[in-house]
Order: sequence, then C-alpha cells, then structure tokens
Amino acid sequence: MATHHSDQARRMRHLVKRYAVNHGHHFHLKRMDPGDTGRIDSKDASQWLDYGLGRLTELQDKLFARSSWSLLVIFQAMDAAGKDSTIKHVMSGVNPQGCQVFSFKSPSEEELRHDFLWRTTKGLPERGRIGIFNRSYYEEVLAVRVHEDLLEHQHLPAELVTRDIWDERFEDIRAFERHLYRSGTLVLKFMLHVSKSEQRKRILERLDNPNKMWKFSASDLAERARWHDYAKAYEDMIRQTAAPHAPWHVVPADHKWFTRVVVAATIVEALDRLDLTLPTPRPAERRALATARVALSRERT
Repeated sequence: MATHHSDQARRMRHLVKRYAVNHGHHFHLKRMDPGDTGRIDSKDASQWLDYGLGRLTELQDKLFARSSWSLLVIFQAMDAAGKDSTIKHVMSGVNPQGCQVFSFKSPSEEELRHDFLWRTTKGLPERGRIGIFNRSYYEEVLAVRVHEDLLEHQHLPAELVTRDIWDERFEDIRAFERHLYRSGTLVLKFMLHVSKSEQRKRILERLDNPNKMWKFSASDLAERARWHDYAKAYEDMIRQTAAPHAPWHVVPADHKWFTRVVVAATIVEALDRLDLTLPTPRPAERRALATARVALSRERT
C-alpha cells in the first residue's frame, strides 16, 4: 500500500511539473497544447482523480487542524473553459466548513471606488482554510486591458492612467502575492487553456441544450471576437507574475476529465510540500485530556 502511494505521488509530481510555470520570462502560450492529456488514458482518469481527492481530504484535515498555513487557489480562463465544473468536481471531497468559493463578476460601484485589489482581499482565506477564486484581481490585467475603456469607470486620477499602468499593476500583484506567501498563504494559480475550436463547440452546446442555455450571454461572442487580444494578455500576465512562491499552472482544458486530474494533482502536491502534521497536545493539554477521560469514565449512563 505504501509503495502504491509512493508511486502515485511520484507520478503526480511529474504531471504537475509538466504544466507549472515558475518563471515566466520565456513563456509562450502557443507552445502549450490545449488538447494535451499528458500520456494519461481517459480510462485511468477516475483512478487518478479518486486518489487525488482522497489525498486532498486527508491534507485538508491537517491544514485545518494546524491552522498555520492557508491555501488560495485562483482560476482564470476564457469563457467555456470549464472553471465551474472543475471547481465542482475537484473540491467535491473537501469539507465545506474549511473551504470558501468566491466568484468575481463585473465589479460593483462600491468596488470600483476602491483600489483594484480591495474586493478580492476581503475574500482571502483565513489560516487553516482553502479559498477558491473563480476569476480574481487578474481580471484587472486581462478584461480591463483588452477593454481599456473600463478604466474610465475606476475613478482613477487622470495623471495615473498612463501607458505604464499595466506594468505597475503587475508590480503591485507581484508584491501582493509575495506578501501573502510571507504571511502563510500558499498561492496556486490556474489558467485553464482551452482551444478556440473547443470553445466554439461548448458554446454551441449551451445554445442547443435547454439545461445549459442560462449559461449563454451575448457578450460571450463579443469576447470570443477578441480571442487574440486575450491570448496576448494572458501570455504577458503569466510572464510577469509567475514565481516559485506563486506559480502559474497552464492546464490543457479541451478534455475536462484531464483538466480535473491536473488541478487535483497540483493542489495535493502543493499541500504535500508543506509537510503538514496533526498537532501534538502540549503537556498542559495532555493533563486536561487525562482529566476529561477520568471524568467521562466515572459517568453513569
């Protein structure tokens, strides 16, 4: 059993490394294949996922019990890449008491009157917990960069809106994520990389399936028309903000089953590296436990 666990953990580490971007200087999005399945057969996917979810459950218990580290998991992707379903499946084995999911849509007027990190900072996980961001502050260097007119709604002083604003935001994000790590928050960032042809297929499925029609918005087609602008923005984002303490994981997303395997493996591998253990009672706590045991054993039922 121990040998099986060791072998599977080794395979998972190898899989995670395949899609991790720790240093983004030479990153090229075109080199990443959205249809890649890492030489894993779809028939074996359930076994991989079952193992990953089982380990995730164990590690979450230790994370919660230690209450020293927290985990922030960020998902970014083009429309129809599968963020919602990935979160649903990968986090299915997690105790909801120790996990929070935040989905960030268009900012409210209140949020627009604060700095661009304000609305997401409120949702950061406390120690011992897992926080999931479905989209995040990275929208400020993605959607806002592609649609620069959105800057006009952010109430910024005109003299601060220069051609350097994107580099300045990258600088702020790097500093923020460095601060999070130094404060005990492990940051994992996922870009679910879907191909344009697969996105088209999934959008058509939304239009044809009555159970999925609610997911479609006319803006989906408008955003799809800016595909190359988004691809360029994603590439620059990863180049500018990938770091060993806050890596990006560019996960092939044309096959949802494989996306889930990679995401689960990445989260498990990251928590494993923390070498978490259940807390050991201190002498005073041991005495209190002994006293409680004596009291309970003397009770008459």
